[in-house]
Amino acid sequence: MKTRNSRNFDHWIRNEFKQINTELEELYFKQKDRNTVDKVGDTLKQQLLVQGNEHIQTLLSEGNTDEGFDNGFDLLGNVGFFMAACRRHDLTEPSRERKSPLVEASALAMQLGASLGVIPRFASAHLETHNRAINGIYKTFTSLKDEALFLDYNTRGVFAFIRASEALLHTLPLGVSHPVTYDLLLAAKRDLQEVIDNNKKLFAELDVDRFFYCVRPYYKPHRVGLHEYRGANAGDFAGINVIDLLLGVCRADDPYYSQLLVDKFLFMRPEDQLVLRDCMRRESLLDSFLSTLDARRSNSEASWFEKNAQAFLEVCELHGQTAIQHHEMLISRFIEHPVERDHLQGEENLTASGPPLDVLIRGLKKLCDLRSAADVVGIPSRFEDFQKLRKALHDKG
Repeated sequence: MKTRNSRNFDHWIRNEFKQINTELEELYFKQKDRNTVDKVGDTLKQQLLVQGNEHIQTLLSEGNTDEGFDNGFDLLGNVGFFMAACRRHDLTEPSRERKSPLVEASALAMQLGASLGVIPRFASAHLETHNRAINGIYKTFTSLKDEALFLDYNTRGVFAFIRASEALLHTLPLGVSHPVTYDLLLAAKRDLQEVIDNNKKLFAELDVDRFFYCVRPYYKPHRVGLHEYRGANAGDFAGINVIDLLLGVCRADDPYYSQLLVDKFLFMRPEDQLVLRDCMRRESLLDSFLSTLDARRSNSEASWFEKNAQAFLEVCELHGQTAIQHHEMLISRFIEHPVERDHLQGEENLTASGPPLDVLIRGLKKLCDLRSAADVVGIPSRFEDFQKLRKALHDKG
């Protein structure tokens, strides 16, 4: 059970905190320069800072560290919400600080993060897969429609990716030739198609300016104690990387991709970390199919190959489509376009990940090319291996 002080803090996050943030967002959005928050709504900012610090000081004095993982993780999320809002409203800013001015919040966040085995700030799980609703309302930074829209569809997409990853995980003990592996590949196909359909709806309904100016800023990097932590990312869950690794489009021995995994491990819950570590040592389905080619040529009765390999290729195609969709629709329309339109190219802290926007875009394009097995020179794409598998299917046909 949560303590009374934890419940009070949670109530504040779900109510007054959200109301203050919403009022500030409306003030910012009315300005000619929506990117400027300095000297706007200072009374509201101080109200948020004072009220949040009062709750956190009470919790820190209580020594509230032994409520079990779920309650501790939820409390860390609430502390993280407060710290992220302070960063959004320029009450903290990592480039002008050597350590966070939110001393008590940093202390509580580090205590919780260390005991739970996760980063000491809010992660995407706090907004999506582990965001408990009360009377139908889950936690958000604001009451703006576009934030709820973004989280509704993101959460649906994350769970669809998770279901697809679980279907692929179940193929491992069965092997690629098992008749039920075909059923599991069909399940993965359905779930990845759901991701694509879900994203189409999100991109059609989400307002570009509200997302760029009122939702995205809460995901900025900020300091906790001495260290600066990147912002939460919707991809901070194991499922999407499990799919990468099991399909074989990305490999754990690729320095670029392994660095990506290392950077995100502590942004995931511990059980996700374990699943992903296990997948890093597994043979991919692509490699398993390729290893059967010689044996299949000598076995005229290997009819399973055409059926299972075709379903596998269709899963890979859909996974690649989700990556292309994310890059060409979300990144281009909702981030690159407003930056160019509003002449923000020289602004710092445009990304949740920390690096300059052009660096981030190049990294995301490389990841997109890997996931879609694109024929691109200079990256360890599996394009030729997929061509070999397609040729084997074609020759049989």
